[in-house]
Amino acid sequence: MGKLQEFDITFTNNKVVYGPGESISGTVKIRTANSLQYKAIKVNCQGSCGISNKMKDASWALEEQYFNSTLSVADKGTLGAGEHSFPFQFLIPVTPPTSFEGPFGKISYRVRVAIDTPRFSKDYKAQRAFYILNLLNLNEVPEIELPSYAVTTKKFSYLLVKTGTLMLKAHSDLRGYIPGQVIKLATEIHNKSGKDTGCVLASLIQKVTYKTKRPVFDLRTIAEVEGAGVKAGKHAEWREQIIVPPLPQSALAGCSLIDIDYFIQVSLKSPDAVVTLPIYIGNIAVNLSPSRAMPSTPEHAIAPTAAGVTPSAPPAEEEPEEGLCAGGVASEEIPTKSHSQQDPSCQPVTMSPSAFSHAPGAALPPSHRRPDASAPLFCVSTGATIPFFTEGGNATPIPTSCSLILPPEYSSWDYPHEPPPSYEESCSSADSSFNSRQ
Repeated sequence: MGKLQEFDITFTNNKVVYGPGESISGTVKIRTANSLQYKAIKVNCQGSCGISNKMKDASWALEEQYFNSTLSVADKGTLGAGEHSFPFQFLIPVTPPTSFEGPFGKISYRVRVAIDTPRFSKDYKAQRAFYILNLLNLNEVPEIELPSYAVTTKKFSYLLVKTGTLMLKAHSDLRGYIPGQVIKLATEIHNKSGKDTGCVLASLIQKVTYKTKRPVFDLRTIAEVEGAGVKAGKHAEWREQIIVPPLPQSALAGCSLIDIDYFIQVSLKSPDAVVTLPIYIGNIAVNLSPSRAMPSTPEHAIAPTAAGVTPSAPPAEEEPEEGLCAGGVASEEIPTKSHSQQDPSCQPVTMSPSAFSHAPGAALPPSHRRPDASAPLFCVSTGATIPFFTEGGNATPIPTSCSLILPPEYSSWDYPHEPPPSYEESCSSADSSFNSRQ
């Protein structure tokens, strides 16, 4: 570092996560062994997004800037040997999107400081990242409290000369969730053929769209549940639950280069049939009115306790939802074969109800309280509100010990050639299924 023994940026109260419209302040700390002449000491606060067609490419194909402010904290002079501090403060605009980092682009924010020295002398530079969380309030999304519903009918041939019909219907209890909530999924399969079906699979899928000249679609399976097949001529129901893990919010409002969409895809093998349920992932939970009747599911699925949540089908004796078994047809229950959110020992994932995004009544345990305990905890790498705690109030957030619910690495996923439909496309389609696109 030459003449500098210390050259660093610290934020007030070690805060690293900010909201739109907040002030960000801190101090530039410099310690020198000898005197150092300078022309100016400038601090810059910047926020931008960059995307590329190549994975982990720092040479962006497209960029957009959200703000860029520079402040001169010292004019021409000399720094004597010893320690020096220069305070700074910037106002964050109200429109920047939530921080995000993926394999083909990122939304990043940073404070930079530069010491401009006289000609032929070495300039000194330092920087520190910070993160913005622009909350998505699910209550502001139209009809978010309604179920997401899709149905498809498949005609197929078997044994060369015989034909059969299969109906696949699925719906979720809501259209929007926050990390830590449980998606309650109901599936109905009517096998009007003489052939048994293959297994049924329900997947929570994330689609990230990078809007380069030739758009890149990055699809990841976040969680999946597999159920058994349906016997020939049988009508069967399958009820399952998927815990929403720590995930970036939908949409990324304020960013025109990156979109994030989520889907629940229910698929059947042999014959191939697929339906897609578009959903939102947000930061503030849907505030359901007391008059709205919720599907009858185990109480622990709605409010997870410290004893844990087991993502499995409700008991067989539970009453089916109205309309799911129309016409009074006798229905069987499909058993679940595997669940990606259960560990190999079949023990449930243990987590605290206060470990996720903001929800009414949520509170941190006393040992994990922060000065602003009502604010969502934040993953500084992906822009997700997730179970990150801080020890002592001002320390850097650290993850909880539950590795099963932490987000998977973006870099380990490939992307397909054809993405699922957007939320608007799905809602405007009559059957909201992939088969309608074929």
